[in-house]
Amino acid sequence: MTSGACLCGAVRFSAQLPAKWVAHCHCTRCQRAHGAAFVTWVGFREASVALSSDDDALRWYVTEAGARRGFCGRCGSPMFFQSPDYPGECHIARAAFKTELDQLPTENVFFSSRVHWAEDVWTLPATPETRDPEGVQGDP
Repeated sequence: MTSGACLCGAVRFSAQLPAKWVAHCHCTRCQRAHGAAFVTWVGFREASVALSSDDDALRWYVTEAGARRGFCGRCGSPMFFQSPDYPGECHIARAAFKTELDQLPTENVFFSSRVHWAEDVWTLPATPETRDPEGVQGDP
């Protein structure tokens, strides 16, 4: 079993391992939805995932193609993805997990849409710690 939550803790999930797969998605929709160069998704059988939220904090954006993106209506954390293209699956953003997984990412998908401004990320100077921009210590 593994679990996690959004930034504020209002939306939570648990999932029964093993995960089906873990992959970095570089599609432009994930880039825009997460405000990031790519999103690492963890795929689970939908039946093995339990979602819960405080006061209906879990919200869904439904695309014109019928895909659903789940996010926290309080803190805005993007967390879940479901699509008719992947029936019976629930994809969970890797960064939302508070516990370990049984596998690491094994592939890049939609790699032709990758952003070129992030290709040198591992060669840039790195600072081990900085002040939390929100002034908060620890996880909720």
